[in-house]
Amino acid sequence: MRALLVVTGLQLGGAERQVVDLADRLAARGHAVAIAYLTGDVAVRPGAAVELYPLGFSKTPRGVLRGCGRLGRLVREWRPDVVHSHMVHANLVARIVRLIVPMRRLICTAHSPAEGGRTVMLAYRLTDRLADLSTHVSRAAVETFERAGAVPRGRMLPVLNGVDLRSFSNTPELRAQSRCRVGPRPGMRLLLSVGRLAEEKNHAGLLRAFVRLGEQCPDVDLWIAGDGPLRQALERLRSTLGLDDRVVFLGAREDVPDLMRAADVFVLSSRFEGFGLVVAEAMASGTPVVATDAGGVAEVLNGAGILVSAGDEAALARGLAQALMMDSASAAEMAAAARRRAEDRFDIERVVDTWLELYRGKIAC
Repeated sequence: MRALLVVTGLQLGGAERQVVDLADRLAARGHAVAIAYLTGDVAVRPGAAVELYPLGFSKTPRGVLRGCGRLGRLVREWRPDVVHSHMVHANLVARIVRLIVPMRRLICTAHSPAEGGRTVMLAYRLTDRLADLSTHVSRAAVETFERAGAVPRGRMLPVLNGVDLRSFSNTPELRAQSRCRVGPRPGMRLLLSVGRLAEEKNHAGLLRAFVRLGEQCPDVDLWIAGDGPLRQALERLRSTLGLDDRVVFLGAREDVPDLMRAADVFVLSSRFEGFGLVVAEAMASGTPVVATDAGGVAEVLNGAGILVSAGDEAALARGLAQALMMDSASAAEMAAAARRRAEDRFDIERVVDTWLELYRGKIAC
C-alpha cells in the first residue's frame, strides 16, 4: 500500500508524534509511506524509510495557492492508495485539493476538540463530503464536533491514539535505571508534567496548584518538560510564586520515557485535550496519573488514575496530594491498572491495524 500522510506541521506535539509513529510503523510493515507537511521546520522526524515533502505554505493567498499546487502535483506523481490528513489546516487543504486532483481515498483526522471557531466548524461541515471518512482521537471529541455542527452525526469515527508499549515500559529494572539517570534531588519526590507551553495546557494553573500542594507535600519537586510561546511568562510566574528552587523547566526533551518512569506522579493540567497522549504514555510507564477532565482524558484514564475538574486549581492540588500520599500498595495497584488499560487499548501496533482496515475501506461509519 502507498500511504501519503498530510500534516499541518512537524513541530513538537502529541499529534505530530502520533503521525510520525504511524508513518514509521507502516513503513516497518513494508508499506510505502510519505509525509507532506504544510509549513514550518521539522522537529519530530520519522525514520529514513519515510519520505518527507515540505509544501511551503504561507499565510498569503498566493502562498496558499502555491502550497495547494505542490500538494496536487505530489498526489499526481506519488499516486497514493490513501491520503490521510491530520489537523485542521491539513484536513481542509486536502479536501480542497481533491476538487482538482483525484484521490483514491481520503481520510481526515482531527486531533483537538478546539480546532477553531464557528468559521472553521462551518468549513469542516461544507467540505465533509469531500472526505471518504473523518475521524477524531476520542469519542468525547467526536461528540464535540457533532454538537458544533462540523460533521453530521454518524459521519465521524473515534480512533484512539497509540503508544509504543516497549518504549514506555514499566518493568522495575527500567524504572530503577531511569531513576538513576534523571531522578530528582536526594530526599525529594518527583512530579512530572509533559506538554507544549501553551495556553490550553494551563501550566500557570499547575504552578498555582503546586503552591497549595507545598503545604502538605514539601518534599516534592515539579519538572515540566516541553517548550512553547509561554515559557518566559511561566518562568516569571515561577519566580513570583517563590518556586525557583522546586520547579524546573526542562525544555524539549527526547528522553520522555525515562522521565515518565523516574517520576512518582504524572500530572496533566490541560483545559482542552483531544486525547491526552502523554496520559496514555504515563499509564504505560507505570506512573500514577492525576489529570484534568479535558476532552478525551476521562476516556483514556477510565478510572485508572485520579481525574479532577479542568480549571479548578484547588481540586488539582487535592488530587496531587491524594496521589502523593497514597501508600505503596495503593500506588502499585493504580499503576498496574493503568498499564493493563494501556496494553488493552493503546498499543500502537493495534492502532496501526485499525488504520490499515480503514485505509482499505473495511470499516465504515
